[in-house]
Amino acid sequence: MDEIAEIVHRLQSEYIPGLTLDQCRESVLAVLDKREAQHALLTGIALDVLAEKDLLPDPLAAIVKSDAPLYGVDEILALAITNVYGSVGLTSFGYLDKCKCGVIGKLNDHSTGRVNTFLDDLVAGVAAAAAARLAHQHGRSFVVDRDARPAEG
Repeated sequence: MDEIAEIVHRLQSEYIPGLTLDQCRESVLAVLDKREAQHALLTGIALDVLAEKDLLPDPLAAIVKSDAPLYGVDEILALAITNVYGSVGLTSFGYLDKCKCGVIGKLNDHSTGRVNTFLDDLVAGVAAAAAARLAHQHGRSFVVDRDARPAEG
């Protein structure tokens, strides 16, 4: 939990003055409270575990075990989490998927023998969504005056 909160802090501290790790933890917990996040996590973790135990049929087993670069389903599942918080979550996820910072990089380390094909992306999705949630809470709101008329000219 703390490692994910640290990633959230890294993503948002420049934009939210005084942001604390406690606020980041709270945001991570709020994301994890969402049914969409829970379902994505349960599904992805189950697929990783089944692949690690050689219980998935081929060729899916080989694809998941090797974290095949063109598979992409792991990223799509993680996007189910980020999409709850809009485009800020999506762009943050893209960044995290590339930088593999913090615990995401540890989970993506293929030398451990563990299968974390889905888990690294799911953690990135949770962190991105938690960061987007904070951005939405602290962003300025612009209200459109529906009665305003455009200037003629």
